[in-house]
Amino acid sequence: MMTSTLTLTRVRLGPGGPLGSVRVADGKVVAVTEGELDGPALDLDGRTVLPGLWDAHVHAAQWAGNRHRVDLAGLDSARAVAEAVRKHAAGPPAGEVLLGQGFRDGLWPDVPTRALLDAACPDRPVALISADLHAAWLNSAGLALIGRPGHETGLLREHECFEAMQALPEVSVEVLDRWVTEAWRDAAARGVTGVIDFHFSDNIADWSRRAAGAPLPVRVQAAVYPRHLEAAIGRGHRTGDVLPGTGGLLQVGPLKLFTDGSLNTRTALCCDPYPGLEDTQEAYGIEETPYEELVRLMRRAVENGIEPAVHAIGDRANTLALDAFAALRCRGRIEHAQLLTAADVPRFAELGVTAGVQPAHATDDRDVADRHWAGRTGRAFAYADLLAAGARLEFGSDAPVSPLDPWLGIAAAVHRTSDGRPAWHPEQRLPVTSALAASARGRTAVRVGDPADLVIVEVDPREADAHTLREMPVHATLLAGRWTHGPY
Repeated sequence: MMTSTLTLTRVRLGPGGPLGSVRVADGKVVAVTEGELDGPALDLDGRTVLPGLWDAHVHAAQWAGNRHRVDLAGLDSARAVAEAVRKHAAGPPAGEVLLGQGFRDGLWPDVPTRALLDAACPDRPVALISADLHAAWLNSAGLALIGRPGHETGLLREHECFEAMQALPEVSVEVLDRWVTEAWRDAAARGVTGVIDFHFSDNIADWSRRAAGAPLPVRVQAAVYPRHLEAAIGRGHRTGDVLPGTGGLLQVGPLKLFTDGSLNTRTALCCDPYPGLEDTQEAYGIEETPYEELVRLMRRAVENGIEPAVHAIGDRANTLALDAFAALRCRGRIEHAQLLTAADVPRFAELGVTAGVQPAHATDDRDVADRHWAGRTGRAFAYADLLAAGARLEFGSDAPVSPLDPWLGIAAAVHRTSDGRPAWHPEQRLPVTSALAASARGRTAVRVGDPADLVIVEVDPREADAHTLREMPVHATLLAGRWTHGPY
């Protein structure tokens, strides 16, 4: 249901706020006041209204598609994953690729090999994507399908992994768009009204196509990858531009660049070697984009109005990314910022670089960080240090790396645990209001003049315990004054 004017009354105005009323007209917030407003109103019985939540880092199509794949999360060895593959092999029709996602091998006692998957499923192509999206594990049939027959291990990392994912057969556009619509319906049920989509694709074209078919269920900033940069420049696209024909809901996003890999894959570029890898060529991780090329691509983008968003996980990678921002004197984003040197923490604020971080990764990866970043985890996922230094934090999920649910990230940032164990580095915990602000583009309160992107929750977040904060019951969600979730 969409109305040109809507008044919400007896609603708590933000976390810990007073009861009051909010009026929406023509997709904007036009009044916020304590007490009541004249005219008909929807009584919300003391529920709390917040600005709509953003997930500042998703891979939309991959999140939607992975919901239809074999879930490998939580399996604790290569053999356990192979057994799961064997059990699922009788499911899809013969010849169809068996796709799985979510394995984490950073703590496994054994090694993923092509032979292990061949034994579990010899006749059907198998392609398994790691939880961090930086590794793919294939059997012989799967390797032959993507043009890599005879690959020694079947475990592809970084660029090889990305190329493998692009070479796998895809579902039809119609099916994929239907899956995306279903995924965003579920995201709206968690209060999501906006995302930055970093999917490995021509995101502007994909979302423009979806917008032409039906009103978008969420605001989208569509990231650009280097292979599409010249085309974007040729079309005059600039970060923040609204794309025509999208109801004002689709914008040009940043240019996505990589400096390194990931922690779980042991390819994040670090100042110290990974335990057990000291004598190998990749002891310190991988430099995905040489510094000179990083600066060249960033300069090309910035000179044409496109802001950079630089993936950097290891401390050495973050130093290089910040050096590039300093060299160009430009603003932008660093995605992940998982391990930082003490000297680099204040540079985010000094350079005006946003830290796009994923707090659920801190709780998901605490054990693998303790093993592979031993002695350094006091400066890992250092959100309190960044906030104290004046950095702007924006929370995301990196879905499908973690679920597209901002409340999981908020709870992880506030409590630094998700499984009943004591908080991991509790000195890096954030107040609830700071975590909410990082999930809502810097705001915790609804303001006159804002787009009418609102989430109404059953429990005031400041009064929620850890479990309730993670599972926050969302009553309703509004996008530009249109209900995208709820009973109305």
